[in-house]
Amino acid sequence: MNQQNILVLNCGSSSLKFAVIEPQNQRVLMSGLAQRLNSSNASIEYVAASETQSHTITPQNTNHEGAIESVLSILKQHQLLEQISAVGHRVVHGGESYCESLLLTSDNIASLAQLHHLAPLHNPVNLLGISAIQSLLPQLPQVAVFDTAFHQSLPEAAYLYGVPLELYQEHGVRRYGFHGTSFRYVSQKAAQLIDKPINEANFLIAHLGNGCSACAIKEGKSVDTSMGLTPLEGLMMGTRSGDVDPGLVDFLCQRLDLQVSDVMDTLNKKSGLLGISGISNDMREIQQAAQAGDIRANLAVELFAFKIARYLGALAVSLPSIDALIFTGGIGENDRLTRSLVLEHLAILGFKLDGTLNQNNGDDAGKISASDSTLAMVVATDEELMIALDTQSLVAKA
Repeated sequence: MNQQNILVLNCGSSSLKFAVIEPQNQRVLMSGLAQRLNSSNASIEYVAASETQSHTITPQNTNHEGAIESVLSILKQHQLLEQISAVGHRVVHGGESYCESLLLTSDNIASLAQLHHLAPLHNPVNLLGISAIQSLLPQLPQVAVFDTAFHQSLPEAAYLYGVPLELYQEHGVRRYGFHGTSFRYVSQKAAQLIDKPINEANFLIAHLGNGCSACAIKEGKSVDTSMGLTPLEGLMMGTRSGDVDPGLVDFLCQRLDLQVSDVMDTLNKKSGLLGISGISNDMREIQQAAQAGDIRANLAVELFAFKIARYLGALAVSLPSIDALIFTGGIGENDRLTRSLVLEHLAILGFKLDGTLNQNNGDDAGKISASDSTLAMVVATDEELMIALDTQSLVAKA
């Protein structure tokens, strides 16, 4: 029996995604989600052997450590716990300190806490998962895989803001970018599909889900991306505004007698698809309403696609050529209408849609573009597998 399975953990503010992956065969043996943590109705739903099952978390044990204890209990019940050889964690922010995944030690775990100010909503809970495994399974090696690491190859012209340089030098104010694990996986997969070495491949990638970002990949490396110091910058998203005039913050504070925190709450949680449509942050619900004649829903659909296309057009200036535009993420992989609208806006870059291929979410190689078009593709992302592969590689080298 394979003893090299990797447990992948992704701690959110009130959730915990987990998966047990066999890297050698790239098989998912179990995956699940603990939801509504730190509340009386916390629960876990997971899939094992193609069967969906539920697990109730006891009321006194609903924090992240309690949820991880429950996950380990489930693994033991399914005879998977003894097969775990290491644990890989998604960590949102690595700052400038980490340009690749990291085998964790007591010293560098402590250093990660120094990055909390860069991602105060994400990094502290990511470290809760690391600490819980340290306590519950101290014998297992752990690896941190950073969302930001892939973008550490950005040149200064792409990552610096037009603000006093001292703000970067003294406080780290710069573009960091996120979704790096997804962009890394998708770019490698796309290079395989077009049979081109990754270090020669130039891609535009749109990662579209509730959170959205885009990236320019030059010779296999990130050279520009839409998210910035925080995940708020860039594309319009499920509840995030994306780019706005920075003066809007002061304007709303003055006009509506709000605090900065109130405006930031609006930009992060009440804007994007939700704010424009007034219906939902779920594109499926919005498109249904648009088809039924809802004007705001239709506006949200059009605005979302236009802003994606505009950003992709801007990112294209960082590339010498475009081997492919790639759609990924929940919306990118499944939303035929958004892809169609985006490519329509990008005709200037030579894109033409093949309606049949798009309707099928791509052919066997993911292609959705016409034969006389710049290549456009759909490539499913797999961040958990990327984390598992990094974890296996670093542990094997230790």
